[in-house]
Amino acid sequence: MKLICIGRNYTKHIEELENEKPTDPVVFLKPDTAILLKKQPFFIPDFSNDVHHEVEILVKINRVGKHIDKKFAHKYYNEIGLGIDFTARDLQAQLKEKGLPWEKAKAFDGAAVIGKWLPKEQFSDLNNLSFSLQKNDEVVQDGNTSHMLWKIDELIEYVSKYFTLKIGDIIFTGTPAGVGKVVANDRLKGYIEDNEMFSITVK
Repeated sequence: MKLICIGRNYTKHIEELENEKPTDPVVFLKPDTAILLKKQPFFIPDFSNDVHHEVEILVKINRVGKHIDKKFAHKYYNEIGLGIDFTARDLQAQLKEKGLPWEKAKAFDGAAVIGKWLPKEQFSDLNNLSFSLQKNDEVVQDGNTSHMLWKIDELIEYVSKYFTLKIGDIIFTGTPAGVGKVVANDRLKGYIEDNEMFSITVK
């Protein structure tokens, strides 16, 4: 399985990082070794002094597909989740400055939090889905899928042009504004509407 991540999919997040608004989705990958193991804390890696949380809606692919038309994309998933794309922001800035790939800053061990999954039928409108991240019981990121530049089905159509989607693949759909640094002993909790999706500690 692979983790397919979308960058710059919320306008306010693009603005807070002073990035250029893309004309197409920004796509990068994380290996399965990036997945934080269940019930394990997130350990800040020794190569970064500025790791940021980025909470994101997740989609789990349930059938094999290639060149999927948007109107059929809804058939390729039946579960929605929530996760964190941890980013070593200082390392990412160095790599971007040199025009190099981001993987060392985005795909390191433990950099992908995957919470529990809920059936998509539980929600009346996936394009109007509220989600949030609390850090030490304070809401630090508060998003809604209505603010996505590219919606879930559009992302599936776009990504499947380049990568065959396989059962168990997970798409990270991008983060809203409010990303920020984590430090040791932080407690992070993620919610889709009123559903707690994950709770982790930082070491």
